[in-house]
Amino acid sequence: MTKIEYARCGDYLLPLIKLNEPPPELTEPFGRYARMRRAYLREHRPILYSQLLLSERLFPHLREIDQAARHRLTAIVDREIAHEVILAELVYD
Repeated sequence: MTKIEYARCGDYLLPLIKLNEPPPELTEPFGRYARMRRAYLREHRPILYSQLLLSERLFPHLREIDQAARHRLTAIVDREIAHEVILAELVYD
């Protein structure tokens, strides 16, 4: 079992927790949707945010959210462009 070290902060003993360094592919800046998800988790789901952070699953989770949102946005834009093309053909024919 690993020995846990503590630091005294006033009358409390707080555990000294150090996370591992994330791999280089996870240190790239996050996109808009990943930042929005992180802000949501911090403000509205603090327990889940802490669990993901301490288990080192937060960064992969944010990357997955950002990729999924970008994929959905691309699909929506493509569908809207196709819709506009069809409407333009109907109007000008």
